[in-house]
Amino acid sequence: MPRRRTLKLPPLDLGHETIGQRLARIRKERGYTQVELAKKIGLIQTLVSDYETDRLRLSAEMAVRFALALDISLDELLHPKSKKRSNKKPSLKVMRRMEQIENLPPAQQAAVLKTIDAFVRAAER
Repeated sequence: MPRRRTLKLPPLDLGHETIGQRLARIRKERGYTQVELAKKIGLIQTLVSDYETDRLRLSAEMAVRFALALDISLDELLHPKSKKRSNKKPSLKVMRRMEQIENLPPAQQAAVLKTIDAFVRAAER
């Protein structure tokens, strides 16, 4: 009878967050809810939640689907120490608010932008 081989790999250092936690963080950075991301991929929200809480293991196909839906590289999703993208897109939340601001009358747009500028200047100090 052939002997069963066991593969003993060293533990994988995922840094301070699991793949599920990284998936949740990136989803939130992009401004998606679990429901919106699930719809974009063709899943239901509970499955997105299960991936984010590490109740389900991310297969290669699902990793590709999540990366495409979030417009990120697989390296950014899977690698704990991947570099931040330099051409980062604004989050969906920011884009929605920008569209709302564009629909305001010009005087109100100027007031909103002046307030935003003041906050940005204060944050840079």
